[in-house]
Amino acid sequence: MTLHRHTPIEARDAQKDHLWLQISSLPYFRGVLRAVEARFYENIDLPAPTLDLGCGDGHFASLAFERKLEVGIDPWREPLQEAEKRKAYQKLLEGSGSSIPYPDHFFASAVSNSVLEHIADLEPVLTELARVLQPGAPFIFCVPNHQFLKTLSIGRFFDQIHLNFLGNLYRRFFNHISRHFHCDSPEVWQKRLEAAGFEIVDWWHYFSPRALHVLEWGHYLGLPSLICRRLFRKWILIPQRWNLVFTRMITSPVYKEKAIQDDGAYTFYIARRKSILR
Repeated sequence: MTLHRHTPIEARDAQKDHLWLQISSLPYFRGVLRAVEARFYENIDLPAPTLDLGCGDGHFASLAFERKLEVGIDPWREPLQEAEKRKAYQKLLEGSGSSIPYPDHFFASAVSNSVLEHIADLEPVLTELARVLQPGAPFIFCVPNHQFLKTLSIGRFFDQIHLNFLGNLYRRFFNHISRHFHCDSPEVWQKRLEAAGFEIVDWWHYFSPRALHVLEWGHYLGLPSLICRRLFRKWILIPQRWNLVFTRMITSPVYKEKAIQDDGAYTFYIARRKSILR
């Protein structure tokens, strides 16, 4: 089966200033990516009950959605304790996505924002998710794609001076610190999803090479945020506009760029659970 990309309507003017909400509480390289993704959700209906697979600390859900999601699940206790404080979910569960303690067809929708790339063994997780979703239920997720690694600026630099082995070494290093197991094309995701009982409704690439370079260098320039986090349990010590004026200058062009990028390093998927599972 050939995978065709539909052309989604460009995200309308955001109802919220997602960029400020994110960069005032996260390191800027994470914040601008999450801001772009949050804007997409304004055009998507999530019927209740909704499952957030890999909810983490609940930061994204607390800012992106206008209602409490019904259930968030994550295998790590410390992030869940933060999620509990943010009150973005009606119920939080500590556990694996391969064993979701709900009956068949319980959830009417599911989201998983920048999570699936971090799961080494995806098949049991996707199969279990299909089990707990109602037939036809939407499953919304986003992941880095096959263009992610080759777009990294430092890797490209080494390639241009014919030190390809250093470029490949750097890409492996960056993938390691990003904890990525999967940076795959839509064709790979189509096979993976169909095997688990899903079909892709829509998809598009986003986050241009320029945007990815902002994210890439932010890993190194964001050291002060890491120190602040370790000392004060906050990524941003003074979340005031005057204090983040330069951060906004760096991230605003990325946030405002065209939502759909053919050479984007990430892909946003709208899938749905098939009506009949084989």
